[in-house]
Amino acid sequence: MRTKVAIIGSGNIGTDLVIKVLKRSTTLQVAALVGIDPESDGLAKARKLGVPTTSDGIQGLVAMPGFEEIEIVFDATSAGAHAKHAEILAAHGKRVIDLTPAAIGPMVVPTVNLDEHLSAPNVNMVTCGGQATIPIVAAINTVTPVPYAEIVASISSRSAGPGTRANIDEFTETTAQAIADVGGAHRGKAVIVLNPADPPITMRDTVLALVNAPDPQTQHRIRASVEYMITQVAAYVPGYRLKQPVQIDPVDQPHTLTEEPVTHQVTVLLEVEGAADYLPAYAGNLDIMTSAALRVAETMAKAVVRA
Repeated sequence: MRTKVAIIGSGNIGTDLVIKVLKRSTTLQVAALVGIDPESDGLAKARKLGVPTTSDGIQGLVAMPGFEEIEIVFDATSAGAHAKHAEILAAHGKRVIDLTPAAIGPMVVPTVNLDEHLSAPNVNMVTCGGQATIPIVAAINTVTPVPYAEIVASISSRSAGPGTRANIDEFTETTAQAIADVGGAHRGKAVIVLNPADPPITMRDTVLALVNAPDPQTQHRIRASVEYMITQVAAYVPGYRLKQPVQIDPVDQPHTLTEEPVTHQVTVLLEVEGAADYLPAYAGNLDIMTSAALRVAETMAKAVVRA
């Protein structure tokens, strides 16, 4: 029997999640899509696909027939709304996967720390930029400590819905915190760029990490670790790839961004092409968030079955 899930938020992320669960998952069943605009494209599309919907928000979800059978709820709204949703859902004993930057529960990146939080009642998916770049920081950190890591996520402005635009500050703060807490860097910084280019650009991410790696053997291990991590993320986000080989360049000492000894800067340039389940392929930022959330939900559901 499939695990029943609900999705709150009928915008780009929520609608893409509906389609992904229906198309890809043999573990999950979409029991509801929840919105607040009865005329939204997401709710209309879900109804055409046979998914039950409500435009009455979280209270509409709670009142839906079969709500008690729903085990996992994805929240694809906003950081502010999630704080209210989390309290209500916790009172009803629902597991929650948070796709906003609210970060109420532990931050999770599937290839890095999912196994540590499989029993958590609320997990946070950080941000699209975090899902793309934190695996790389973690891969470098498994070889040598990372005193400082900085990421730049550049996405098409067309792929940034109202929720994303409303959460820019939370995006940078949450991602920077996750670079340290999940990626393992001693200090992190995050930047997001909404690029208005036409035709729209595919999501691009840059990871800059300062490390102490003076010998060729350590540098070789860094490259190998990053390349392996790319394959792990690409297993659930097929459009995730390196744009060019990993660069490791010497830096001057002392470095202004860290008091710890560093000898080199590691530069990793990434591209994330979306699966075009809902928005076109340029919206890799949408795809990596929903694909990561889907991986978390499926793993949670399978863990419950095994137990």
